[in-house]
Amino acid sequence: MTRRPAPPEKPGIHPAYGPVVFRDSASGTSFLTRSTMTSRNTVEWEDGRTYPVVDVEISSASHPFYTGTARVMDTAGRVERFERRYGAR
Repeated sequence: MTRRPAPPEKPGIHPAYGPVVFRDSASGTSFLTRSTMTSRNTVEWEDGRTYPVVDVEISSASHPFYTGTARVMDTAGRVERFERRYGAR
């Protein structure tokens, strides 16, 4: 089976794809990756180069699902509180 090469992208319609630093404001960690996002703010990275920085509120470093600090909801207590408040009809 022979694979055909992907068709070339149309010039001038795609945003620039380059290195960007994402900084998590909740945990203070930063990630250097590639993205089409841009920012006027810049930061000097560990390699001495300056990159655009995008501040995010939450990332894998601070999200409860990834850090293992997720809360377990007490559904039985919530149902009882609802029935107390509004009464069993």
